[in-house]
Amino acid sequence: MVQALGMQRVEDLYHDRTRRAQELRTQGRKVVGYFCCYPPVELLSALDLVPYRIQGDVDQQVQAGDEYLETMTCSFVRSCFDLALTGKYDFLDGLVVPHSCDTVQRIYDMWRGLCPPDLVHFLNVPHMVQPSSFDFFKQELLRLQSALEDLAGKKLEPETLRQAVDAHNENRALLRRLYELRKSDAPPIAGSEVLKVIVAGMGMPVAEHNALMRQIIAEVLSRPTCENVNRPRVMLCGSEIDNATFIRMLEEAGADVVVDDLCTGTRSFWANVPTTSDPLDGIAFRYLNDINCPRTYRSQSQPRAADLENRFSFLGRFAHDFRVDGVVLCIIRFCDTHELEAPDVIDYFSSKGIPTLHLEEEYRLANIGQIKTRLEAFLETIGGNL
Repeated sequence: MVQALGMQRVEDLYHDRTRRAQELRTQGRKVVGYFCCYPPVELLSALDLVPYRIQGDVDQQVQAGDEYLETMTCSFVRSCFDLALTGKYDFLDGLVVPHSCDTVQRIYDMWRGLCPPDLVHFLNVPHMVQPSSFDFFKQELLRLQSALEDLAGKKLEPETLRQAVDAHNENRALLRRLYELRKSDAPPIAGSEVLKVIVAGMGMPVAEHNALMRQIIAEVLSRPTCENVNRPRVMLCGSEIDNATFIRMLEEAGADVVVDDLCTGTRSFWANVPTTSDPLDGIAFRYLNDINCPRTYRSQSQPRAADLENRFSFLGRFAHDFRVDGVVLCIIRFCDTHELEAPDVIDYFSSKGIPTLHLEEEYRLANIGQIKTRLEAFLETIGGNL
């Protein structure tokens, strides 16, 4: 059996998320933070900047952030901004904020005014997918490229960008490989472990994360076969979940979390950047067209069944390919974009005969006892049909 050094490193980085980025900064590298799935990390990597995805802290009570943000604001964003105000993100040399939602956009304004790094850049991502949207978004990417070049102190070469695209596409392929392993009757790697692998990669260069994942895949393949083959297979959907505790609650209640549709899961890596003569064209297409987030408006069609299929067929493919028995839809309270779409998501799964549990919780997961009770009751319901 291969020694589990890769997973041990993942555990260390999961619990000390800024450590690797701060180490690299002390070595002279510049670190650029970014919100959400939409800033193209390929541009950062191509300029030798270290991408760091902004995260909150589920173990820290928001205090300073509540002086500027009302409590009916998304608790994930409040947590992130609280960390910025208390100096936890002082190691950043730059920050890229997309218009993923109005709350995140407001954070751009306040971060820029109260605790700015050298670069604070707003990336205007279109909310509609049509030909003019791609033209507009490419121009926005050129603006971002210029700002990052100024920060890095060098120009971006097309070949270097192609190499960065290849490296990040390899990263996506390795993550998809970890998900493929969970299609088996007894997945050799738990959903909570996969989330930790993803989170560990949010604060290190892509080449390091690729090497780490190759090591982890070898470790997982060497594990003895698991005998628990009759556990309910759950898809986890929702917004920002970077806390493995929630997934562990599902697993300890008797389920296997085999796939997800999360900002911190498949949404951020499932689609590759296509090969194009100008790499920016492929990047613009992938980030605007292939990220299935509620903040992006997809053209609607009638009747309603056709509209739901048009918007959520990718969820149906996940459910089929991973043989999903039930869906847990967990949304951070006051996340308007996800809450507005939740009834349609539930209706879509209902049309496929897949039961759904809808939870609305804070980023820090208050009321854990109540959550466990609801999860156990839901799993008992779907487990009785196996």
